[in-house]
Amino acid sequence: MAQLFFRYSTMNAGKSLELIKVAYNYEELGKRVLVMTSGLDERYGRGRVTSRIGVEREAIPVDDETNILQIFIEENFRASVDCVLVDEAQFLKKHHVEELAEIVDSFACPVICYGLKNDFRNELFEGSYYLLVYADKIEEIKTICWCGRKATMVARVVDGKIEKSGEQIVIGGNNLYVSLCRRHYNEGRIGPEA
Repeated sequence: MAQLFFRYSTMNAGKSLELIKVAYNYEELGKRVLVMTSGLDERYGRGRVTSRIGVEREAIPVDDETNILQIFIEENFRASVDCVLVDEAQFLKKHHVEELAEIVDSFACPVICYGLKNDFRNELFEGSYYLLVYADKIEEIKTICWCGRKATMVARVVDGKIEKSGEQIVIGGNNLYVSLCRRHYNEGRIGPEA
């Protein structure tokens, strides 16, 4: 039975690498996958899923107005789609998540979404919120804080200090964000020397 999955974590836990691996496994078995990612992140080029270790693949960029269900129907008409994979799912809008749920329910096609759960202010993103509401399965991909504890928070770091206010979406990588345990997020410590 097809399901809607939300696989979440903090930054640098290997979400994009996991997506690329899942896509490869499907394709190695002769299955067709539809890979999508947010149109907001253009650091490695528009419509690219790129892991920190350098593995990448093309994807369909999703913008606020994108109708994911329509894209799926058109692609599925050309050749049967066996799985939909979505990277940077935190940037989805409510209608995108509803469209993904419709793909699962009406076409019996599994959909696996990867993304952050909470932002640097420790608030849910819109896409994450609705994935938590609609997903059949919610799975955490774990990573660790510099201290070795499980990282559950994403901190935005500017000039060596944690920021806890500002625009929710500012695209960046290791140069701007760090994953921390709750204790060190609350203390504002981004490393052992801080």
